[in-house]
Amino acid sequence: MSDVLELVDVSVVRDGRALVDEVSWSVKEGERWVILGPNGAGKTTLLNVASSYLFPTKGTARILGEQLGGVGTDVFELRPRIGMAGIAMAEKLPKRQTVLQTVLTAAYGMTATWNEDYDPVDEERAKAFLDRLGMNDYLDRRFGTLSEGERKRTLIARAMMTDPELLLLDEPAAGLDLGGREDLVRRLGRLARDPYAPP
Repeated sequence: MSDVLELVDVSVVRDGRALVDEVSWSVKEGERWVILGPNGAGKTTLLNVASSYLFPTKGTARILGEQLGGVGTDVFELRPRIGMAGIAMAEKLPKRQTVLQTVLTAAYGMTATWNEDYDPVDEERAKAFLDRLGMNDYLDRRFGTLSEGERKRTLIARAMMTDPELLLLDEPAAGLDLGGREDLVRRLGRLARDPYAPP
């Protein structure tokens, strides 16, 4: 099994303060991980390094075989191989778009629709991901009108749209009531057992 993610003594320092301090973490193909910790512990910062959107101040980060900051590594080629769902993405998405449009735009690496034409296969894939996450009845709903749980499930479907080799979920259950958390954990459990689901 090869490493999907390998962080060695990674630190992220801002204004003299370590947001992440000497973290080493290795994720192998087929493994599923959960990062737990209180607010301000650096979980989101760590995921931003793992998604290649933040470079470490110190240490080494290898993602899908590519070293961040390494010669020949193009993060713009690496990032489409990583699915990321979290509050930062939700804030970038237009609230007026439908749920289906919100997921479809990921197929072209965009956050909003423009003049692109989607292939029928893209629409079928988007609908299939939404169906797996219980969002089939919401295809025409505006993203901005969704509940927190519906929004999170839409973001996960969107993150899966590019068939990522690595899927990162930043606080997927935050803001959900107990029933919403249980439903999300059940759906994520099904995805984790899927042999074609990303690590």
